[in-house]
Amino acid sequence: MKVHAIETGRVAVHERQREGSGPGPFRLINTLLDRRWTDRLPIYFWVIEHPEGLIVVDTGETARVAEPGYFPRWHPYFRFGVREWVEENEEAGPSLRHLGLDPSDCRWVVMTHLHTDHAGGLGHFPDSEILVSRVELKTASGTLGKLRGFLPHRWPEWFRPRQVDFPSRPFGPFPETLELTEAGDVHLVSTPGHTLGHLSVIVEEDDAALFLAGDTSYTEELMLRGAIDGVSADTSAAALTLKRIQELAAQRPTVYLPTHDPASGERLATRRA
Repeated sequence: MKVHAIETGRVAVHERQREGSGPGPFRLINTLLDRRWTDRLPIYFWVIEHPEGLIVVDTGETARVAEPGYFPRWHPYFRFGVREWVEENEEAGPSLRHLGLDPSDCRWVVMTHLHTDHAGGLGHFPDSEILVSRVELKTASGTLGKLRGFLPHRWPEWFRPRQVDFPSRPFGPFPETLELTEAGDVHLVSTPGHTLGHLSVIVEEDDAALFLAGDTSYTEELMLRGAIDGVSADTSAAALTLKRIQELAAQRPTVYLPTHDPASGERLATRRA
C-alpha cells in the first residue's frame, strides 16, 4: 500500500485563522481584522494505492479561483480572509496522471469536509464513489451553506455523494468510526470542530497509523498544544477532537498529516510520528 501527498497550489490566510483568539463570534471577527498573513501554505490531498482500490482523500483546489467572480464578493471571508495560487496542471486530475494514475480508476473519494480548498477538485471524479458525512453535506448545502463559507453552487451538477453516518464503533479514543475497507485498515473517524461534519481518515500500517487530518489543525505543533483555529464552527468540539488525536498519538505511533502543514509531505515520506 502506497500513500502519496499531492500539493494542489498554495493558500495564505490570516495568522489568527491558524490560531484563533477571543470568545464565540469574536474569533472570526478577530481573524478577519488580523493584518498578519501566513506564508503560502500547501493545499494537500492524499492518494492511497490500496489493494481494494484507489482511494483519494479530499480533492484539493481548482485553478478557477483566479477567475473574477468565482468567489462571492459579498462574503467577507472570501473578500478579506484568503488568497490562493493554483495552476491548472496542479489540479487533482493532472497531478494523478503525473503519478501514472487516472481519476477514472479511483474507487473512493473521501471528503474530510467541503470547504473549497478541499472540494475544488471534485469535478475530476465523476466515476468515483464520493463519501461525505451527512452532517457536513447538510451544513454546506444551499443558501445557509454559502453564508457559512461553503461554495455549493460550484459543486458539479452530478454531485450526489454517499452520506456517511458514524456508528458507535470506537477506534482508540474516537467513539464514532466507520471502516472503509474490508481489510479494516482504512477508517473514517468523526472529528468535528473546524466544521460540524468534519471527518478524518486513519490508515493503519505495520509500524504506525497515518492520520489524514484535513483541517483539525493547521500544523502538528498547533495540534499538540490544543490550539483551536479562528474559524472553527464549534470550538468545544474542536478542543475535544484535538484531545482525542493527542490520546491516539500517546497510544500508538501516529503520523499526523494536516492539509496545510508545510511539514506534512516530509512527515509522510519519513513516517515521522
